[in-house]
Amino acid sequence: MDLTLLYYLVPSIIMFACGVYGFITRKNLIAILISLELMLNSIDINFVVFNRFLFPGQMEGMFFALFAIAIAAAETALAIAIVINIFRVAKSVDVQNLTKMKF
Repeated sequence: MDLTLLYYLVPSIIMFACGVYGFITRKNLIAILISLELMLNSIDINFVVFNRFLFPGQMEGMFFALFAIAIAAAETALAIAIVINIFRVAKSVDVQNLTKMKF
C-alpha cells in the first residue's frame, strides 16, 4: 500500500510551522538555531517526497536533500562558533542583551 503525498506533507508543514514559531518567539540564540534547523529539516523532507512522487526512480531530490543537510551542518557549526564568541563578550546568549556588540 503506497502512502499518498498528504501523509508526508502534513508532518513536514507542522515541523516548519513549529520552527517558524520558535524562531519568532525565542530570545535565546541556541533555541533560535534549533528552530532554524527544524525548518531546514522539514524542507529536506519536502525535497525527498516531491522527488519520490514526481520522478520515481530518480535520485535528484535525495542528492539535493543530502547537499542541503551538509550545508545546514556547516551553517550550524559556524553559528555555534558565533554564539560562543557572543557569550564570551556579553556573558549571555539572549537576543535582547546583545546591545554590547553594537559599535
